Amino acid sequence: MSRRSRVVLKIAVWAICLAPLVALLYRAATHDLGANPISFVTNWLGDWTLRLLLASLAMTPLRILLGLSWPIQLRRLLGLFAFSYASLHFGVWLVLDHFFDWREMGADIAKRPFVTVGMTALLLMMPLAATSTAAAIRKLGGRNWQRLHRLAYAIGVCGVLHYLWLAKKANPAPYYYATVLALLLAIRVWDWGRRRVSRLRTEGIAPMATAGVRSLSRQARRQEEGRS
Repeated sequence: MSRRSRVVLKIAVWAICLAPLVALLYRAATHDLGANPISFVTNWLGDWTLRLLLASLAMTPLRILLGLSWPIQLRRLLGLFAFSYASLHFGVWLVLDHFFDWREMGADIAKRPFVTVGMTALLLMMPLAATSTAAAIRKLGGRNWQRLHRLAYAIGVCGVLHYLWLAKKANPAPYYYATVLALLLAIRVWDWGRRRVSRLRTEGIAPMATAGVRSLSRQARRQEEGRS
């Protein structure tokens, strides 16, 4: 992909990711937030947090299945947008829902499982967002950075559980998100298993090849000794 194409792609992703926030602001300006505006805004931001998070997690499976390199260039950008929406989601809960009532918030986190896993997801997102710069990657080293950012899958699980435990049974939406996450995790596990088997085969063939070369060398020396 050319430099120009990458720039155009990133601009398109920025526009797509900002569109839900612009739409929400428009609905707020036109007083179109429903009977319970706080609940509407909270759910809107939460839904888009999970969508962007799953989109970020989908980039590596896309590369695995299609052999494309450009999805990886969007993974961090989508992850940062997911963190931004998650922060706004938390901000609404903190300011508008609880009015900085720390005792009530602490009780919510301790007693309500969907709040507990939601807060866990947000806390896990913080180090990932803080280390999403090129400077952080250089400082941590590529391998350590990759290990840290595997937390994204734990965040995905927490996000889906947050929605599953919060939503009513008649709402099928969280099950769709859970299915998408399960599919993405299955692709990663399949790819890990495929690479593991390939590595084991390579490691097994190498000693056999070395032993074969040594055996042929010994046979050649014996033949030379027999001729002499």
